[in-house]
Amino acid sequence: MEAELDHKLSQLPLLHLTNGFMSFKTFAAAVELDIFTRLRDGRSVTVDEFAAELGMQHRPADLFLAALASLDLLYKDGDRYANSALAEEFLVVGRPQYFGGYVKFYDQKLYPGWHNVVTALKQNRPTVWDPATQDSIFSPEDELIMELFWEAMHSLAGHTASALIEVHDFSRYRNLLDVGVGSGGFPIELCRRFPRLSATVYEFPHVCPIAAEKIKAAGLDSVIDTAAGDFTRDAALPDGYDVILLSQILHCADEKSNRALLEKCRDALPPGGTVLIVEHLLNPTRTGPSAAALMGMNMLVAQVGGKNYAETEYVSWLADAGFVDPEIIRFEAAGANGAVIARKPSV
Repeated sequence: MEAELDHKLSQLPLLHLTNGFMSFKTFAAAVELDIFTRLRDGRSVTVDEFAAELGMQHRPADLFLAALASLDLLYKDGDRYANSALAEEFLVVGRPQYFGGYVKFYDQKLYPGWHNVVTALKQNRPTVWDPATQDSIFSPEDELIMELFWEAMHSLAGHTASALIEVHDFSRYRNLLDVGVGSGGFPIELCRRFPRLSATVYEFPHVCPIAAEKIKAAGLDSVIDTAAGDFTRDAALPDGYDVILLSQILHCADEKSNRALLEKCRDALPPGGTVLIVEHLLNPTRTGPSAAALMGMNMLVAQVGGKNYAETEYVSWLADAGFVDPEIIRFEAAGANGAVIARKPSV
């Protein structure tokens, strides 16, 4: 009987799943109200000081601060609250890897679509935007996308690049083409760390000026440029690069489209050139990790045909496209958990 009690099932895992939205919405509210920027550089507040500054009554201020402390976003010393190290690093506006844009994008653009996830499941169509009236979620006419998405992806890309650098040597490359990079966060981080590396941001025409501004602000406009295009429609990718990066791109499309893009990569690369696929990789049985599987669900509400794929699927597609020597590299970052790397045969 004692052994049976030791293994008795609990409802607690289900409670944690159910309450997950509470954590996110509390977090998102703090970002929207600039709480962490207000408390930057070691500033601390009491509940009453916080309430007065935010125009809140004592009760909601007390509840809000307690919740943020419980999430390790604030810490409490005596009767005063201050930013945790995590919040100070990533949630203060103006910090190099500010994560708040990503939170705002998910809160304001994606979260409403998740309210209709059953509709997405039944109809196999996105609920974040309407394919009947828009060409894609990335339409320049979508004000929220233009305001939030590219900024959201910027910090995520830079942080992911930092993690990849620790497990893969980019000093072997000289010219990098980042396909669908967004605002340039990935090549900016790479070119900072590897002075002999130059890069090109290949993006939609309406995104290239955003990337150019970020690149100039980083002081790297002499080594990173932009090229306007659409890899889903252009017959070929720009050539002259020894490495092509596909970071968080393939999960946005279906298998047929991804295979076609890999063939374009093969044709654009010189003999011996490398392609890097950076993604949240599912395991071969497609049972996890949860971050990869749930991002697949996110693609259901956000994209037409997008899904997260298993590492073995990428390896298979690369082989079919004519690439050799596939390698799977593991790392942990907000934007990816690994990379699949392969090269074009030298002869």
